[in-house]
Amino acid sequence: MYSKLDELAARRRRVEQGGGDDKVRAQHEKGKLTARERIDLLLDEDTFVELNPFVENTAADYGEAPGEGVVTGYGKIHGRSVYLFAQDFTVFGGSLGEMHAQKIVRIMDLAAKNGAPIIGLNDSGGARIQEGVVSLDGYGQLFYRNAIYSGVVPQISVIMGPCAGGAVYSPALTDFVFMVEGSSQMFITGPKVIETVTGEKISAEDLGGARVHSTLSGNAHFTAESEPEVLNQVRRLLSFLPQNNVEDPPRTYCKEDDGWTEELVDRVPTASTKVYDVRGVIDAVVDQGDFMEVHQSFAKNIVVGFGRIDGQVVGIAANQPKMMAGGLDIDSSDKLARFIRFCDSFNIPLVTFVDVTGFLPGVNQEHRGIIRHGAKILYAYSEATVPKITVITRKGYGGAYVALNSKAIGADIVYAWPNAEVAVMGPEGAANIIFHREIQEASDPAATRAEKIEEYREKFANPYVAAAKGMVDDVIDPRETRQKLKQALEMLKQKRETRPAKKHGNIPL
Repeated sequence: MYSKLDELAARRRRVEQGGGDDKVRAQHEKGKLTARERIDLLLDEDTFVELNPFVENTAADYGEAPGEGVVTGYGKIHGRSVYLFAQDFTVFGGSLGEMHAQKIVRIMDLAAKNGAPIIGLNDSGGARIQEGVVSLDGYGQLFYRNAIYSGVVPQISVIMGPCAGGAVYSPALTDFVFMVEGSSQMFITGPKVIETVTGEKISAEDLGGARVHSTLSGNAHFTAESEPEVLNQVRRLLSFLPQNNVEDPPRTYCKEDDGWTEELVDRVPTASTKVYDVRGVIDAVVDQGDFMEVHQSFAKNIVVGFGRIDGQVVGIAANQPKMMAGGLDIDSSDKLARFIRFCDSFNIPLVTFVDVTGFLPGVNQEHRGIIRHGAKILYAYSEATVPKITVITRKGYGGAYVALNSKAIGADIVYAWPNAEVAVMGPEGAANIIFHREIQEASDPAATRAEKIEEYREKFANPYVAAAKGMVDDVIDPRETRQKLKQALEMLKQKRETRPAKKHGNIPL
């Protein structure tokens, strides 16, 4: 028996060494950790249990691939179970072959069966060319599970090296993508292929680095300067999420307070043309100002993320007047709609702060499909059955007001601050249209225009008109916003709402 135990230990050591000392050294010289080092940083101490370490591709004739280039298993984060895989770049560049894929597939199936998040630490050069078409079949099996398990358990991808070709489609199908600045890239075709085909010269970082995907493409939700930092961000995100689609998010203890927030009186200027940072409103409302923003650098005219109110996790969406006056464009529509659908999938109540001028006008936006993209917001809010609360802090104009969780598309509770303007359009534009002739024929057109703007504001663009029609449930003092949200969330905690039976809807993608 002892000889057998010695053999077991030797085989295990061989697997744990990955590609060997030289390859590990090369990985460290690039500022990157090994697969096992990453797992140790991500999980609670001494909780990792490895599965299938001795899997081999017996058909391979191109050399050894210890562990098949991927480490799989399960462990705990904040004391809660997670399943994960970590691709080992020291073994054939983390490339995916037949058995590499099977290891990942098995851990994904276990995660779904046991109702726990699946985390992928991706560091792969793509399909293992030596294995031909079976590598592509392996990717297909991953993609299928990403899609089928979407909305069942949270799926998180961490890009920790160059990921090309099929290696980027699986992360794109997951709920959240993290990237490390300077050392991780994603692209379908690399710089050399692009140069060969199109003649364009570009570096890997400029083609698909963290900055590109977090600001331009929107493929990355979070970025960090180092691997330890990005893994800590994953841990933080999971603190807001439930284990699966039939559980509620974890609730934390919150010190009792009266919900009165004096600073909110000054955080939003009364004048509708003045800018401000809506994060100041969010920070004043959530517990301890703890707000984890998603897609912080992409489509900055809308802010989305997770916070807690009285210990309860909520998904928060808010127009950002600092950017495009808070108007909605194509990118912000996509960003918001996807966030809404994630929250609805995992039982996270939605709180929406509205200060919107409308959908962004312009030939470019119209030709690129702002109608279709804006409709995604309408679809997402209408489809969502979690508790939905809206606070109109200042402007609520036109179709954008309707889209942002108005009563008409299913809001459970709508509050408005006393300075809110709820109307088809802003008083200035409306007065120009409605009173055009009177202004033109007046002896003092400028004074008459100012008078008509104020007349329109008093008659139509105030929260009491909407409140009189039941479209606003209450006009509240800004300082009691947190208290009102606490009350509404408590009232809605047993909410049950269904939609007509169907296979699935057809969102305007």
